[in-house]
Amino acid sequence: MQNTLAGGCSSPVRSGWSVGEKPFVQSRGDGAYAFDEHGERYIDYIMGYGPLFFGYNNPALTAGLQQLAARGVLFGSTHAEEERLAQRIRAHVPSIERVRFTTTGSEAMMSAIRVARAFTGRNLIVRFAGNYHGHFDAALFDAGASAQTPETGRSGIPEGVMQDVAVARYNEIEAVERVLAGREKELAAIVVEPICANMGLVPASTEFLKSLRACADDAGALLIFDEIISWPRAGMGGAQAVYGVRPDITAIGKVLGGGFPIAAFGGREDIVDVLAPDGPVFTGGTHAGNPFSVAVAHRVLDQLESHPEYFAYVRGLAERLAAGIREIFARRNLAYNVVQYESIVDFMFRNGPPVRNYDDARGSDGAKYAAYYRAMLDRHILLPPSQNEVMFLSTAHTESDVDETLAAIDHSLKEAVAS
Repeated sequence: MQNTLAGGCSSPVRSGWSVGEKPFVQSRGDGAYAFDEHGERYIDYIMGYGPLFFGYNNPALTAGLQQLAARGVLFGSTHAEEERLAQRIRAHVPSIERVRFTTTGSEAMMSAIRVARAFTGRNLIVRFAGNYHGHFDAALFDAGASAQTPETGRSGIPEGVMQDVAVARYNEIEAVERVLAGREKELAAIVVEPICANMGLVPASTEFLKSLRACADDAGALLIFDEIISWPRAGMGGAQAVYGVRPDITAIGKVLGGGFPIAAFGGREDIVDVLAPDGPVFTGGTHAGNPFSVAVAHRVLDQLESHPEYFAYVRGLAERLAAGIREIFARRNLAYNVVQYESIVDFMFRNGPPVRNYDDARGSDGAKYAAYYRAMLDRHILLPPSQNEVMFLSTAHTESDVDETLAAIDHSLKEAVAS
């Protein structure tokens, strides 16, 4: 594949390089299962890196797609369903008073930062190592974790960009104060994932997020929540409802499209009004708010609103998986820590308490994870080919799938730990 696909893939995390493997080549997906190029079935915990909350091919999302397409998959005009979708989002996330749709989470976050800079008239952004906000320049360097950008000088990111972004340690307000010292009046926004899932699963502490809110307020700056992953996996109100911290701007995506490309950002009305045509800030895109993806997003919200029991179901599966892994660790005298939040489960090959920041995550044993990944793949369990990623469960997974996975983990850990 490397003869035609750059790096053998369209996104580096899929390449398998961090576990010393070739890319997993998938031919199709069905329910909770991925099938390789030979038709072999695997229980899938990648789930498209988060969007497939309902698994593959859920009829509630996929039935009658031909009829949706027949109305037009792309318009060059605004349409009423965009407005209706924006209203539905706002009803669940009140901090998003006005919405603009994008195609990807990267675009949503890039636009959110541009809006913050325009609204405040300032340039400095504070973000956190191990948080992933997309592959645009301001978000990528020193991001660590999934981004894996150790050689910033060779990565095509101009030095000038780096001067307007300060990177702090996650879950540590003192680190924010250190990087801001003397630059408070330059600060446009603090950008954070309230529930981080790109250096393993690392939820923020409530105290940390509330301190960020206060810090932004004191500096006359904005607080931006990247809820691309956490909304609505953390619930229909998002992580901001769970923590009781209201950001000024929020970005959402992934689950919203049910596997189709759609994302959005929005926030306080007076802030978002800097967007053209009302203000001077341009964001846009040929496929932004396209009627096909918007129609699927309505189906996603239909399912989540009419079946609140889905959240309890996937949480129960995640709790079953996490408890089973903890029992295996205890039996094997392994001091690894399992983290579970709603439908996400994670552990790292690292002794001690749960990871709180990227410095902690870097202390995990990548060689052991690589051996574990291969052993699990041999047992037909598909995990992310990177220890920085997490296990996503879906409504398509079953208790039987979880139990089969736990049996595979028990055997695979023996091989991994011995490596």
